[in-house]
Amino acid sequence: MSNNRSGVFIGGLMLGATIGALTGLLAAPRTGRETRKLLKKSANAIPELAEDLSTSVQIQADRLSASALRNWDDTLDRLKEAIAAGVDASQRESQVLKRQTAAQDSDPVPQQLERS
Repeated sequence: MSNNRSGVFIGGLMLGATIGALTGLLAAPRTGRETRKLLKKSANAIPELAEDLSTSVQIQADRLSASALRNWDDTLDRLKEAIAAGVDASQRESQVLKRQTAAQDSDPVPQQLERS
């Protein structure tokens, strides 16, 4: 069903383009020779336009790539700092727990047990 719809769409698109091109050529205020010259100049300019477009796209891609790389480096630096802070906090907490455990182990038997 969708193949039929896309085929109808493409057929209509081609028919519309053909009608538009013919209407443009027939209604043009130029002679056939002038129109052909203009078309030839336009066709000759297409490779240059394509090259300009390609260069422009490449420049934009390079800028985007450089920006993404900078963002990645910044994110990686922040991640390294966060990991280092987490390791430091973990080590400090471990030392606190060791001190608490050592203090509990060195305490004499609680007074409640002695009274019993």
